[in-house]
Amino acid sequence: MTAPSGMYPPIEPYDTGMLDVGDGQLVYYEQCGNPTGKPLVMVHGGPGGGWSANSRRTADPQAYRIVLYDQRGCGRSTPHAADHDTSLASNTTAHLIDDLEALRRHLGIDRWLVYGASWGSTLGLAYAEQHPDRVTELILAAVFLTRRSDVDWLYGGLRRFLPEEWARYRDAVPAGLRDGDLTQVYDELLNSPDQDVRQRAADAWIDWENAVVSLDAGNTGPAAKRDEPRYRLAFARLCAHYFSHGAWLAENQLLEQAHRVHGIPALLVHGRFDPQGPLEAAWQLARAWPAAELVVVEGAGHTSPALGQAILAATDRFRPGWR
Repeated sequence: MTAPSGMYPPIEPYDTGMLDVGDGQLVYYEQCGNPTGKPLVMVHGGPGGGWSANSRRTADPQAYRIVLYDQRGCGRSTPHAADHDTSLASNTTAHLIDDLEALRRHLGIDRWLVYGASWGSTLGLAYAEQHPDRVTELILAAVFLTRRSDVDWLYGGLRRFLPEEWARYRDAVPAGLRDGDLTQVYDELLNSPDQDVRQRAADAWIDWENAVVSLDAGNTGPAAKRDEPRYRLAFARLCAHYFSHGAWLAENQLLEQAHRVHGIPALLVHGRFDPQGPLEAAWQLARAWPAAELVVVEGAGHTSPALGQAILAATDRFRPGWR
């Protein structure tokens, strides 16, 4: 089956479920495409971004058994991070790695292709480094390694390109806290007992996220769901939670442990002008990983039609019988 210009045709899941992964957490998952096809799991961004119906369309449904799931606290998983009484104590990178492995076992899959985008590239790579024997290949798009230096760039360094948008993001927090680590300040605001405080912080966080998707004029963000107040709360709260804790990863952990995936083929798909995650990180990862091929999408930012086409081409590259 050949993909049309853009994506494969819309499809519906043939299986859905809620997996109990412990700690009172139920993780939503669905399976699409060919039940006997090559297993492919999609690891979404954010943290807290969740997947949408269009996500099913980035791989050939005749060739792949496509598994999508919503990470703890977001999308259709429960309890939801938009609810103030939902504790995030058991929501860490280690927990998410364990959830992904629990899902693989639950579905009876021996090995699968792991596709991760943005934050999903961090989680997908961290999973593969811990469970390399369960991964056939990796596709990592809009590569983000979630080092503290990466987070500092995303929520600080980019202000030089977007001073007006940055000022709104900074000025949304109390005056006495504006010179500190804003990811930590937002983490506190997004856990406030005051609903209005939480929502204002979430709105300001998402507005900044939308501004830095691309430096092209008129780019207002990757998805309409970001307009939903409940989505904004969960997304911002989970992002601030993970980024204020450095995702519980050592600064260069993923690069230093890349030897664990040396034998696994990979495609690293990255926009030349991605403001959220400069190309340098993807380039460094490719240098540390001989089996990885870096695909640079000229003119693309963190999301764009051209990047989407390159991701589609990447899933086609690894489909069974591809020539």
